[in-house]
Amino acid sequence: MERKINLEKANEIMKKHGNNPEKLIEVLSELNSEYGYLPKKVLKQVSKFFDLPLSRIYGTSSFYTMLVTEPLGENIIRFCENAPCHVVGAPEVLESLEKELGIKIGETTKDKKFTILTTSCIGICGVGPVMIINNDVYGNLKPEDIPRILANYK
Repeated sequence: MERKINLEKANEIMKKHGNNPEKLIEVLSELNSEYGYLPKKVLKQVSKFFDLPLSRIYGTSSFYTMLVTEPLGENIIRFCENAPCHVVGAPEVLESLEKELGIKIGETTKDKKFTILTTSCIGICGVGPVMIINNDVYGNLKPEDIPRILANYK
């Protein structure tokens, strides 16, 4: 069940940008920052405001990896799954991460502390495998590094 969402803030954000559909991504990004994700109720409001089909709003929201339509954990782990990281051991590090947290990619721990997401590239291939937790970057990862790193966020 979705928590109670205050639509007044959403309306303020949309009005600030005007109802120009070219501003859709900017509006969705700001709404995502405001709520921590894009609640269904807010997406319906965006659809009405821009007079666009809800399917287009959902499509845009789900296309961009920095926009999320489900609540995430307190700590967001973005794990690079690009080829350079893959060939230097990313699958083994990811396996260690999933085992340590007891969740798979796209899931959130029961205590809502962690969510694991993948990204196609973080842009620092020279220090792969790489992951970002919130705004902290970790490179040259090995499976045995994971428990120590996660301990900083527990």
